[in-house]
Amino acid sequence: MALRRVPIRRIGSRHSLFMGGDRELIMFAGLCAFALIFNSQDIRAAAIGLVIWFASLFSCRRMAKSDPLMRQVYFRSLKYKKYYPARATPFRINTDSQGKQYK
Repeated sequence: MALRRVPIRRIGSRHSLFMGGDRELIMFAGLCAFALIFNSQDIRAAAIGLVIWFASLFSCRRMAKSDPLMRQVYFRSLKYKKYYPARATPFRINTDSQGKQYK
């Protein structure tokens, strides 16, 4: 009896991206640019808001292109920062008592 082949659809394993970048970061940047433009109602603020929008869109797209889950990885590293050992360096010279600690 031959093995049955089940196709894995791409839609079930895609990352949640919006306009090419992380969905939450893009929408937050758009909200900030929108708030800046419509709260100040000035031509300079509109120009600055558009520059902020396009710069954040560009950076979020580049970040998502290198790793779509980079935001989650960064926040997880901040959460675990207090658990990182202080002796994690390639230049440390361990003494004999320190070496016996791990045997």
